[in-house]
Amino acid sequence: MDVQGKSVIVTGGASGLGAETARRFARAGAKVAVLDVNLEAAIALADEIGGIACGCDITDTASVQQAMHAARERHGPARVLVNCAGIGGAKRLVGRDGAPMPLDDFSRIVNVNLVGTFNMIRLVAAEMVAQEATEDGERGVIIITSSVAAYDGQVGQEAYAASKGGLVSLTLPLARDLAQFGVRVMTVAPGLFMTPLLFKLPEEVQQSLAASIPFPKRLGKAEEFAQLAEHIVDNLSLNGEVIRLDGALRLPPR
Repeated sequence: MDVQGKSVIVTGGASGLGAETARRFARAGAKVAVLDVNLEAAIALADEIGGIACGCDITDTASVQQAMHAARERHGPARVLVNCAGIGGAKRLVGRDGAPMPLDDFSRIVNVNLVGTFNMIRLVAAEMVAQEATEDGERGVIIITSSVAAYDGQVGQEAYAASKGGLVSLTLPLARDLAQFGVRVMTVAPGLFMTPLLFKLPEEVQQSLAASIPFPKRLGKAEEFAQLAEHIVDNLSLNGEVIRLDGALRLPPR
């Protein structure tokens, strides 16, 4: 799909992978809506790229619908959805004190990363399928952000790995479900990327993480995620698959 003049929604778009993706699509001529719980940061980025900022909690249907309405009024119905919103967290199943991990800690991460992403997809997909198809028969493209933790979850990542693994498992059935409407679904599973979370780590820790990547021996760049997202939208044959974007990294147990 040619994004020139198309309406693009990026969740978690105010920082990290989402922000760079929003910038790249804007440079390609798309009309970008930056959705984020951090409205102040979303406004700053939207002003930078000439888009629209919408405060949005992806787990709250009313919040999503309000954001979609604002984006639709400004840019028209969504043709591309890039799901970057998510949270992290690690906690051992049984702590040093012998206490089990609180169920709320598991539920919170799964609710945002898996349920929230699905909530966003179901609402935007309904908007996509109602649109006229392009000359290629396409009505929309949905990109999901998973993680290599879906495959290589480390100690303490039970909740995070489960949430990201759920997104991997969603990919093919979603693509099959929406194929009749000409809507494609793809998932990207990034490895270790230079995101705001890793920026906060000491330089020596960053270097240690980078050294674990076979090639290139550095942390991934947000621009590389954005480049792949743009290619997925451009390439009509990419559908129903998960792409590991990790430099051949396989996470160790710890």
